[in-house]
Amino acid sequence: MTMIPRGWNESNIGNLAGKRFLITGATSGIGKEAARQLVRAGSDVTITARSAEKGEATVADLGQGRLSYGILDLADLESIKKFASSITHDFDVLILNAGVMATPLMKTKDGFELQMGTNHLGHFALAGLLRKQIRDRVISVSSQAHRFGNFGDNSVGAIRARALAQGQYKPWAAYGASKLANLLFIHELHRRSQSNNWNLTSVAVHPGWSATHLQSVGPEMRGAHFEERVTSGMNSLFAQSAARGALPTLCGATLPGLASSSYIGPDGLFEMRGYPKMTRGIASSYDQTLASNLWSVSEELTGVRWL
Repeated sequence: MTMIPRGWNESNIGNLAGKRFLITGATSGIGKEAARQLVRAGSDVTITARSAEKGEATVADLGQGRLSYGILDLADLESIKKFASSITHDFDVLILNAGVMATPLMKTKDGFELQMGTNHLGHFALAGLLRKQIRDRVISVSSQAHRFGNFGDNSVGAIRARALAQGQYKPWAAYGASKLANLLFIHELHRRSQSNNWNLTSVAVHPGWSATHLQSVGPEMRGAHFEERVTSGMNSLFAQSAARGALPTLCGATLPGLASSSYIGPDGLFEMRGYPKMTRGIASSYDQTLASNLWSVSEELTGVRWL
């Protein structure tokens, strides 16, 4: 198994000429910083945006002739299918980066709880639709918040209820569950890739505490302006930069020889900041029965069968 060199950073990325990457939600934050470095290293990068305005602004900022964008709303299965059908070429790495955090109770166009719908189900559907066009890796951006995620008794019924926002709703518990789902997905994808000869390497990463707009989305949606200001202040005082937070993603996407089912996070105190290292999730993130049940519910709800 390839070990991550201590202090690995963007300068360790080799020449990526001829490589293609697809990153969801890369008009700001960690996704944008990852795109910046991948373009710098010579690869061709496609990002997704929820509006043409944001997509065009990012291309203008980072483009250098190697960046393109497509319109994608992960909270809308029709948008996901339309975007997937627009991808006519293969790519080496799919980076599932987009997400929402600690939002008030809302549902996607298809009736899924917004955080599970966006962070997990939307990505599950997109990756499934594009599986045959992925040459090498699938990267999923999880979070330390997966540590307070759970799916009750781990049954199909409990997972379905969580996905459909049935029962008591708590924003942070829902976020934790969606981030636990990211890890379960990566480990189950590893197992299914092996058994079905898909030849995919699946890697999970987390950015630690990084200063991005993600932390402000929930307070903004709730109209909690004081909380939004406090969050912004805490970010400026304690969080690492989005560029540093993107390092685990970049390492997972570009380091040769990574073992499938790896999990990468920062090497600093409590994995909140620092350079990439191998890490591990909570015990339930490796529960094969839970992962299989989640996969079944995900196929059922999205209608996307991985073939």
